[in-house]
Amino acid sequence: MLPPLPDAILDAFLADDVPLLDLTTHVLHIGAARGRMSFCARDGMVLACAEEAMRLVERCGATAVLHKISGQSLEPGEAILTATGPAAALLRSWKIAQNLVEVASGIATATRDIVSAARAAASEVSVACTRKSAPGTKLLSVKAILAGGAVPHRLGLAETILIFPEHRAFLAGVPEKAIVASARRGAAEKKIVVEVGGVAEALAFAVAGADVVQAEKFTPDQVAELRRKIDGLVPRPLIAAAGGINAGNAAAYAAAGADILVTSAPYWAKPRDVAVRIEAG
Repeated sequence: MLPPLPDAILDAFLADDVPLLDLTTHVLHIGAARGRMSFCARDGMVLACAEEAMRLVERCGATAVLHKISGQSLEPGEAILTATGPAAALLRSWKIAQNLVEVASGIATATRDIVSAARAAASEVSVACTRKSAPGTKLLSVKAILAGGAVPHRLGLAETILIFPEHRAFLAGVPEKAIVASARRGAAEKKIVVEVGGVAEALAFAVAGADVVQAEKFTPDQVAELRRKIDGLVPRPLIAAAGGINAGNAAAYAAAGADILVTSAPYWAKPRDVAVRIEAG
């Protein structure tokens, strides 16, 4: 099972959409009427955040049953969840739960497409998604990419060491080996990752002892060239191909010798379509 989103986030989603009451349900005096609600996949998808959709329904006062879990591949028409309870609870939770599953499943499906394409070319390659999700959506996005088979590249600046050219702008004249050594002294248990813009720069930091060279906007041919040049190093640094990675080119980068594919593309995927049916009774 994938980790759940905190209930505080779900409550914030509800509060944003229904600050106090559902005015339409209130003025129609139907809130106490009993009803049923069902969610199913309208098109194929990798499901994500179904558990959170169930909890949203429950937190509004209905009873829900989950039929599929995050990470499963669904065919059109497959049931996701069903719920029973008062109309007020069903109608309050309806759109938030639907939107959450649609958006998260879009991210998960796009992630799975990249992972599948990459691993068809190199079975051991890892796909890592960046922290460049839309502000306020980090945890939702992370759960979705996990459902799709990727891992987070880094959850935040405090988690990992990634030395960008923008950092090195303040270290003019400092040799690559000294930069790597300084980072390693400061956080000895962490991997040292360095973003590079060309093969020569990548080779210099590989020789200097970087654990990972992040090849920014390299072509697959440049990745292959770098791999050939560092294969003899012991230990050999990993190559993380970054910048423009998507389902259409993931296989080429994996075949070229990248160990990790770093991407933010799934965060902007089209939401998948979830059909919702609500009935009285």
